Amino acid sequence: MIDGVRFGHTNLIARDWRRLARFYTELFGCTLVPPERNYSGPILERGTGIPGAALTGAHLRLPGYGEHGPTLEIFTYSQNQERPTPAPNVLGFGHIAFQVASVPTARDQVMAAGGGAVGDVVTSTTDVGTRVMWCYVTDPEGNLVELQSWLSAERAG
Repeated sequence: MIDGVRFGHTNLIARDWRRLARFYTELFGCTLVPPERNYSGPILERGTGIPGAALTGAHLRLPGYGEHGPTLEIFTYSQNQERPTPAPNVLGFGHIAFQVASVPTARDQVMAAGGGAVGDVVTSTTDVGTRVMWCYVTDPEGNLVELQSWLSAERAG
């Protein structure tokens, strides 16, 4: 195992990083971690392998882990490449998940904030017998987000 391993952040490339940052802070309680980033130059070009690379963005602290918890890094490059429409079964990183009090309510809030629905709200039973209500939605740029609520025996009824 690699020495000193600790999760740091997940990166999301956006058309408009400010719009997505607002979406994740307003709906999911993420918090901006200053300063905003504005990178360009030979080191960024060499590190990314992209000639002329320039980006702006910020880190958002994910909810539930305190001031030293992991972040969602949202960047916008000066030149972006399109990708296929995200789907739950596309190879590579698939989605970010948030635990919420009410999946149907959170789904409605995401859609009202410019996100979209993917599939239905469902309830599954895990291999160990616990139940989880969940669904996939998209943020305003089409990135997949899972909403989930672990159900007690009383709520699963």
